[in-house]
Amino acid sequence: MRPVTTITGRMVPLDRSDVDTDQIIPQQFLKRIERDGYGEFLFYNWAHTDDGTPSSDFIINDPVRQGAKVLVTGPNFGCGSSREHAPWAIQQWGFDAVITPSAADIFRNNSSNVGLLVVELPQEVVSQLVDLAATPGAEVTIDLESQTVTADGIEEHFDFDPTAKDRLLRGLDPIGVTLTHEELISAHEQARDDRLPTTVEAGASTP
Repeated sequence: MRPVTTITGRMVPLDRSDVDTDQIIPQQFLKRIERDGYGEFLFYNWAHTDDGTPSSDFIINDPVRQGAKVLVTGPNFGCGSSREHAPWAIQQWGFDAVITPSAADIFRNNSSNVGLLVVELPQEVVSQLVDLAATPGAEVTIDLESQTVTADGIEEHFDFDPTAKDRLLRGLDPIGVTLTHEELISAHEQARDDRLPTTVEAGASTP
């Protein structure tokens, strides 16, 4: 996972409340066994007509919005069922961050685990950003180290979980954090009593 420090880029406004994970990535795409390729299915039911044709009036299908880095959206974003496919889809479309008045806890945690930055700001500030983002070229800068969001006429501090912040700045997912203790883990394994239960690789013979 790459480190997350400062994100500067154009915004896409999605001024909707209570966007749940099934709206972010519908259930029919959860059968895939790969971890990539979900970006094309982001907001699929909104972004496509009933026959599967891309809808020209949905904002992420607008060619001028391609390359945008920050999704600005309404409160309670990412509610509903837990699925890491939701932050995968957002990230793989091209977004590096989501700005919202509030995000569902599980979605926020899943996002930090894959390096998608979720920033919560007061509703009035998010509304200002939505208005700015109506202009396709409008940019915003998110500085995780200083925990600030700046845009045209806006500079706002945001709260962020210190543990998640440390991981994102270092580019570590939970497995990466575990591996920073690899020497201690190996030392524990070496010192462990051989009479205790253990596991073996598939196909290997047991002692």
